[in-house]
Amino acid sequence: MLAASCKDLRELRVFPSDPFGLEANVALTEQGLVSVSEGCPKLHSVLYFCRQMTNAALNTIARNRPNMTRFRLCIIEPRTPDYLTLQSLDSGFGAIVEHCKDLQRLSLSGLLTDRVFEHIGTYAKKLEMLSVAFAGDSDLGLHHVLSGCDNLRKLEVRDCPFGDKALLANAAKLETMRSLWMSSCSVSYGACKLLGQKLPRLNVEVIDERGPPNLRPDSNPVEKLYIYRTISGPRLDMPGYVWTMEDDSAYLE
Repeated sequence: MLAASCKDLRELRVFPSDPFGLEANVALTEQGLVSVSEGCPKLHSVLYFCRQMTNAALNTIARNRPNMTRFRLCIIEPRTPDYLTLQSLDSGFGAIVEHCKDLQRLSLSGLLTDRVFEHIGTYAKKLEMLSVAFAGDSDLGLHHVLSGCDNLRKLEVRDCPFGDKALLANAAKLETMRSLWMSSCSVSYGACKLLGQKLPRLNVEVIDERGPPNLRPDSNPVEKLYIYRTISGPRLDMPGYVWTMEDDSAYLE
């Protein structure tokens, strides 16, 4: 009905009525989003919660709507593969970033490997905000994004195997961004200290409710890392479970 009747539709948001219920959105499939992409030529922004997706559907959406600027797909169950082929969704999201040249915001979900991040780093040159959860195989995924996405401003990462190597190798990139948030990843406290020393004009904050991270080995991963630009130095209003990694000499003047 939307595809047939709403030819001027520009933005589509579909939320689950009960994201934790067993029966939530069982009838909602990838075909609805494909239909809207075919029938609504002005569509450029999508936020879509669903329980299943295929690479074929994502490829069709990408070819139908190359004018897409925001594409946020939230598959409710983490690491869900293409339900027809049981393959990762790398090629589908790869098609989105390859065909949608003006894409500015992207949220990934489903079963994804480092290959999808290689696609993003190669094609998503106008991407400004990326949100990722439960995806990737190694540090290489993060490296592809930080080294390839020239206009990236905000990066949010949760429950991914990204850690010290890619973060430290691309430290200079963080100074061109507004913020980086990493939660339940593989970033060590030692790497956070190094970032604080290398990036004196950024606030590098460790958020860890298990207690002071300096009481554990530097190799231990932190719960959360938040890095953002500042012109006034470290803030003074942190709660007790937030620690700022800083190079005090940068603010002596």
